[in-house]
Amino acid sequence: MPKMKTHKGTSKVLNQRPGGTIKIGCPGSRHNTGKKNAKANRKNRAGSLLSKSDYKRVKDII
Repeated sequence: MPKMKTHKGTSKVLNQRPGGTIKIGCPGSRHNTGKKNAKANRKNRAGSLLSKSDYKRVKDII
């Protein structure tokens, strides 16, 4: 049976860590950052972890 292909757009945004958790950047940090204030841009640098419910939804395509 053919294998499921990796979704390339998703794989460029997510980073899988050695423990199995997935790191993802904050939404709203990719473009139009000049309109946002400096506080919002600083907060967006940190990133966050993907929740368990989102991981269940995404695990087949990464």
